[in-house]
Amino acid sequence: MRIEDVLIREIYRINTHLPVRRVTLRDLLNEEEPGIRLRDGSWHSFRKGELERMKSLLDPGDEENLLLPIVLEIVSDFRGYFRVRGKVAVKLIDRLLDMYDPLDEPDERLYPRYLIPRIRREFPTTTTYAFIAE
Repeated sequence: MRIEDVLIREIYRINTHLPVRRVTLRDLLNEEEPGIRLRDGSWHSFRKGELERMKSLLDPGDEENLLLPIVLEIVSDFRGYFRVRGKVAVKLIDRLLDMYDPLDEPDERLYPRYLIPRIRREFPTTTTYAFIAE
């Protein structure tokens, strides 16, 4: 077995806490007990108050395009930074961090890792980590 294969298997193993599939904020807001199935077979619940807080930071209609949980990607090539993908997810994180610029709405953004605790404090059940080797 090649070292690359071992690395890929290990990364998959440490990411078993990720969802099988992500769900829109709109759909989760309509559920009585919002949650998703994770790759390891367990169930993850979202706090309703967190979902409402996210909706309050978005423009009307954005809840249909925000997939949860938001994945904070820890990428091996981006030392000291993490990545968020998805135009609405980036907008939400930018607004949370008071960094939003309506003239700059990229599909992904790199953020310094020191911001992770601030994001996770605000959104502990609606964000998660993924470890990625590139």
